[in-house]
Amino acid sequence: MTNRITILGSTGSIGVSTIDVIGQLGEGYVVDALSGNGNIELLASQARQTHARLAVTADESRYHDLKQALSGTGIEAAAGRSGLAEAADGDASLVMAAIVGTAGLAPTLAAAKRGANIALANKECLVSAGDLFIRAVEDGGGTLIPVDSEHNAIFQVLNEHHRHALERIILTASGGPFRTWTREAMANVTAATARAHPNWSMGLKISIDSASMFNKALEMIEAKHLFDVRPEQIEVIVHPQSVIHSMVGYADGSVLAQLGCPDMRTAIGYALSFPTRPTLNVERLDFTKLARLDFEAPDEDRFPALRLARLAMERGGLQGAVLNAAKEVALEAFIDGRIGFLEMADITESVMDRMAATPSASSMDDVFAADGEARRLASGLIGTSAAA
Repeated sequence: MTNRITILGSTGSIGVSTIDVIGQLGEGYVVDALSGNGNIELLASQARQTHARLAVTADESRYHDLKQALSGTGIEAAAGRSGLAEAADGDASLVMAAIVGTAGLAPTLAAAKRGANIALANKECLVSAGDLFIRAVEDGGGTLIPVDSEHNAIFQVLNEHHRHALERIILTASGGPFRTWTREAMANVTAATARAHPNWSMGLKISIDSASMFNKALEMIEAKHLFDVRPEQIEVIVHPQSVIHSMVGYADGSVLAQLGCPDMRTAIGYALSFPTRPTLNVERLDFTKLARLDFEAPDEDRFPALRLARLAMERGGLQGAVLNAAKEVALEAFIDGRIGFLEMADITESVMDRMAATPSASSMDDVFAADGEARRLASGLIGTSAAA
């Protein structure tokens, strides 16, 4: 049996690791389509390496660059929204959804609607459009397999036959580079400092989201949709070693955990091979070298993003979309040096409060409308902050 795979976001860290895993899995895995953004050289190289049918750049202005880079290969080039739609609508049985941000919503939703299995690494599909996306997966008849190490861990140990006894989901967090820093010290950090994750190798924005724990806030909202649990059933625990990737607690007091070395290829391999387990060339966990496993409660004063996630879940409606959009604008402003590290949460909360009554979405248009309004409000607040 041949498994045809499309990778949306192939030039990012998840996409690069996915291609590495496909190379390890062997001849039974064929790449149908790849998409990237501005890194045309890498995208074209990946397309040639995997013998993909189609390569897509989301940047329409780079179409001719991509077409020229693929000249003579027989690989089709496409660009923009129509190109992403073509990639999503192909005949791949599994789509790796790894486009960062709301740009990944439309193509991933299209793939879900046609019944493809979705290996989900895009947080926004569930954070911004959770109800719509889950319904699309169910209606399409595909399987949704989370790729985030935390949700993938839960997916592995949450036995469907024991769902009636599910008591709590415990998301682990490394605590990032500022786990022991004071709030005063955190006020002065730069983007370069915030990107230095102690355990994982990730892109700039994801690393900064980890440092602020906004990534964990988004994961809390994702978990609610993925595993159909109440907000109060979702816990976060700081675990600096990142060996236990997450846990599930049951009504009889049992807690099941998934452990492994910090390597996203493990979760990616599981998602691509599900329901079987692949053989992967990744580091093995050596328990004799584990001096200790530490756990501590998160400090929501220093990391208010966790509190904002609970607020978004309690309010419901499109508060997840609002939180995510405002956070993205604030993150860009922090990277550009226009606001401080702690101001990201302040701006996000202000926008959430202003849009607290946003109703539930009946379509993707509602999601994009809430997203756009939240971005507008956040940009205005940042402009005011910068002027001050």
